[in-house]
Amino acid sequence: MHNLILDFGNTLYKGAIFDDSNLLFKFSGTKMQIQDLVDLKTNYPNIRKVILSSVIEIPAELLDFLHTNFDFQELTHQTPLPIINLYETPETLGKDRLAAVVGAFQLFPNQNVLIVDAGSSITYDMITKEGHYLGGGISLGIEMRFKALHHFTKKLPLIVDTEAKTELIGKTTRDSILSGVLNGVCAEVDGIINQYKQKFPDLLVLITGGNLKHFDKNLKNNIFAAENLVLQGLNFILNYNDKKQA
Repeated sequence: MHNLILDFGNTLYKGAIFDDSNLLFKFSGTKMQIQDLVDLKTNYPNIRKVILSSVIEIPAELLDFLHTNFDFQELTHQTPLPIINLYETPETLGKDRLAAVVGAFQLFPNQNVLIVDAGSSITYDMITKEGHYLGGGISLGIEMRFKALHHFTKKLPLIVDTEAKTELIGKTTRDSILSGVLNGVCAEVDGIINQYKQKFPDLLVLITGGNLKHFDKNLKNNIFAAENLVLQGLNFILNYNDKKQA
């Protein structure tokens, strides 16, 4: 039997089909329609269980379809987890952050892991080798920084090229914005990682999210790219709850 994993973010939705822990198929888009689910059901008739993580409002008709056609669960702060969640406001914790730390715990057991998720926001999440999720931090993502400079000033242009090459000293306004944002965000992330390393000397750092490539190439710290970390974490949560119910 196959698992269908759905992750609805602020900008994109992402999904995957797993056979136990093996990733078979991955997809993404800007807005999921019922027809997309019909097509998945047709192409993968062995889908039995579905888990959905969402940071946005989910259309009622989409939820109805999932409940009607699959053994469906939505990730909430009350979902049983294979980790101990020490976050003091679990009901406000982003579900993608929660899934990422579970994924890290599955992939790297018995290690202290910091997860940096470079998406619409940049989040930092710490899970200890004992499986204790401690919390982390939230900062502005790259696109958000570009938009803020454009929105809150009268003359600065909007930059959309997050993969641009940049020098430290910008010689035009565009290059100065690229330098300030892209060099600045890397310095910030490196600095935060260094602070975590002072608390956890044996720290493993994972980076995931849509802007993973920018940080993977430009950070001074040694990091490991984990492109599918949230999807893997959601699949692990789904399998964990399936075994609990068995």
